[in-house]
Amino acid sequence: MKNLLSILISVIVFYIFFIVFVKSTHFNEEQVYFEYKQEGLSQLADSLVAKKIIYEKTSFLLLTKALKVQDKIKAGRFLVKRKTSVLDIIRMLRNNRQATVKLVLNKVRTKGELAKLIAKAFDKDSTAVVAYLSSNDSLQAFDTDTTQLFTLLIPNTYEYYWSSSMTQILSKLQKAQINFWSQNNRIQKAASKGMSQNQIYTLASIVEEETNFDSDKSLIASVYQNRLNKQMPLQACPTIKYAMQDFTITRIYEKYLSNASPYNTYRIKGLPPGPICTPAGKTIDLVLDAPKTDYIYFVAKADFSGYHHFSNNYDEHDRYAKEYQKKLDAYQAKKAMEHSRNNK
Repeated sequence: MKNLLSILISVIVFYIFFIVFVKSTHFNEEQVYFEYKQEGLSQLADSLVAKKIIYEKTSFLLLTKALKVQDKIKAGRFLVKRKTSVLDIIRMLRNNRQATVKLVLNKVRTKGELAKLIAKAFDKDSTAVVAYLSSNDSLQAFDTDTTQLFTLLIPNTYEYYWSSSMTQILSKLQKAQINFWSQNNRIQKAASKGMSQNQIYTLASIVEEETNFDSDKSLIASVYQNRLNKQMPLQACPTIKYAMQDFTITRIYEKYLSNASPYNTYRIKGLPPGPICTPAGKTIDLVLDAPKTDYIYFVAKADFSGYHHFSNNYDEHDRYAKEYQKKLDAYQAKKAMEHSRNNK
């Protein structure tokens, strides 16, 4: 009887040792993610079994109870590599070794676009994110408001825990923004132009939308700074697109210029109330380092290269503008004819 009991105990001990220390995951991928949303360890165990991260539930629950995982575990996203043992998985949960997610922030134009990025990266409800980003009460902690929100954002790739709150997300972005402005004499350069950081950022957002070419960005920034100094309307086409919230517009017609939006820089002098997109850090620097010129006009070149002609007088600008309009009319007429022919 004693021998039988001894064998039984040995088998149990061996089984536990095998399951906990030797037996590993049995999924086919190199790694698998799982999420814990504080649904309880029993439900988590069911999920881990379904994902082939653990073989069975009982030993997992016994070990998590012995190691008091319930008192330590937090909501989050975790990464398990192939052949990870159950004990290592439990230690990961107990020590809250979460996987990180990346928020890739490039150019965004609206709070809705930003909310979608955040919702996708952190598995949040985009409607709730928009509500947070649209609340001055929420944004007050970051010394900003709904019109200046984008000034917190320096396009880059940011790493977070999946369970990060909106406060944690914006706090990290704000720290990156403060760090950006503290480098390369950026604050001093803005002051030398008689502009605040937010004003430089807003101007850079317009420049960002005007062209992809750095050489032109510097000169366009110079034009707009000259116009601001002369108290001339900026007459920036990207602000019309923003005012209309239609970023598919390829040509600004006269009828668009009567839009009553405060972002319409054809009607209202000075900068718009806030940024119209998130400009690249390089574009901000190009605005800060813009050369001094006497240019007050620019228009796209008629070869559709994306580059621009710059002028210091209206007559020259008008000549270039008419040349561009003529080429654009011909191009659009040709496209319309091809579309009509294809639909026959």
